[in-house]
Amino acid sequence: MINWTRIKELNDEIGGENFAEVVELFLAEAGSVVARLRESSDRTGLGEELHFLKGGVLNLGFEEVARLCQEGEVLAAQGKESQIDLQSIVTAYDNTKALFMEEMPQRLSD
Repeated sequence: MINWTRIKELNDEIGGENFAEVVELFLAEAGSVVARLRESSDRTGLGEELHFLKGGVLNLGFEEVARLCQEGEVLAAQGKESQIDLQSIVTAYDNTKALFMEEMPQRLSD
């Protein structure tokens, strides 16, 4: 679900002092896309939204969410936006974010 190796690499790359800011930025950007997915019934531009979300969540190691976004992107590219399971993407994001926030302090201190 979460690639903790990626999280540790990101932490090492940018340093512990800046890590919290970067995580906050990624979560805010991803959260705004997820909110749009949750609230909107308009599927126009859905492929672009999923592509953007995929990039953000990959930076945070949210591999399952990224996989679901990729599947949605493929469907959108095929003109099958109505087949994209947005609820699965939103639920996976919510669950992964909760797990990330809960486990991150311990995982980074190991």
